Amino acid sequence: MYVETRQGQSRPHLVKLLEEGALPFHRAGKHRRVRFADLMQFKAQRDQASEDAMAALAKQAQELGMGYE
Repeated sequence: MYVETRQGQSRPHLVKLLEEGALPFHRAGKHRRVRFADLMQFKAQRDQASEDAMAALAKQAQELGMGYE
């Protein structure tokens, strides 16, 4: 599956995301097809969530004086 390598995730994890509706897809026979635009939007959302979490952690570390200035 090309999407797994593009996302850097395992196939079982990707299938779980698809089945949970986190990433839209359609079936072609037994195969799941994901539009490239949907994949890029999903990736952008995950990247933004990751950046937001890192910013929150950095802010907390600064507030606690942990030496990350």
